[in-house]
Amino acid sequence: MVAGSTWRPCPCAPRGYSAAMLRLRLITPADRTDEVVHLIDRTVGTSHLVVLPGVARDPEGGDVVTCHVARESGDQLVKGLERLGIGRSGAITADTIDLSVSEHSEKAERESPGEPADAVLWEELEEATSEESTLSITYVAFITIATMIAACGVMQDNPILIVGAMAVGPEFGPLAGISTAIVQRAPRLALRSATALLVGFAAAIVVTVVFSRVMSAFGEFSEAGLEADRPNTGFVYAPDAVSFAVALLAGAAGTLSLTSAKSGTLIGVAISVTTVPAAANAAVALSFGQAGQTVGAAEQLLLNLSAIVLAGTLTLLAQKALWATQRDRLTKPDNAG
Repeated sequence: MVAGSTWRPCPCAPRGYSAAMLRLRLITPADRTDEVVHLIDRTVGTSHLVVLPGVARDPEGGDVVTCHVARESGDQLVKGLERLGIGRSGAITADTIDLSVSEHSEKAERESPGEPADAVLWEELEEATSEESTLSITYVAFITIATMIAACGVMQDNPILIVGAMAVGPEFGPLAGISTAIVQRAPRLALRSATALLVGFAAAIVVTVVFSRVMSAFGEFSEAGLEADRPNTGFVYAPDAVSFAVALLAGAAGTLSLTSAKSGTLIGVAISVTTVPAAANAAVALSFGQAGQTVGAAEQLLLNLSAIVLAGTLTLLAQKALWATQRDRLTKPDNAG
């Protein structure tokens, strides 16, 4: 095995190999353990239930309950545990099992409706987007550096530098955070995400204006270069229907990759191509007093940001509606054991 790689079973792997399960670890007050065990027993797609009574030290005398659950059933089970108050009186933690050699786990997966890649763990999504959409020095530094790199790409009409900028831009986190907040009705997450997005881009544009003037003083940037024909980067200040469609598709792809635990980071980074270059063009044009390109690039930026949020929100709403239809299939009848 190559160092740092993640093993995945091939389609020809023997039965009993499972890599689409979650491991839940719960700390429960002793008087709630029976309810927790009953809930796990009734949830489709669970296996390997273990109860360790009285071993917890915080809360004192609490029980530790662990189980495996198919990803498709994970969100429903976590919500049920929250309704029992386990998140307040104890703890709920979950992690992904990369490999489980178990017939019981394989059977649990087969019983769960849908496919693991399509399942959305809303608590996990909220936590991930909350972390990625927090305004911090590191976030501002990344978006500012990305915008300055894109400014160089704009002035030189160099698509390689544009790709470099999109590899650095971190703005997909706040965009995904806004979409998640709309769907989950989480105003704090929405405020945090919007603040990171607006403050981040404002700081990046201000610094890039200064950067552009410095580069102009050294003869590297010029107004003539800004006004010249730029076949590779001219799109960033000329909003049209195609750019809106691209932003919609990028928002949908990024959201799907994030919720399905695919390469969300890589796809999220690629979305920068529709946002950071527009911010960079606006900053460079502003430094030269070019009102036309400044307005056009700002319109492109706002159009793309809106399209990505719209696509992300619609994608999450569709996924939520899809899994709502499966809810009844995630609970076993009371006489099922």
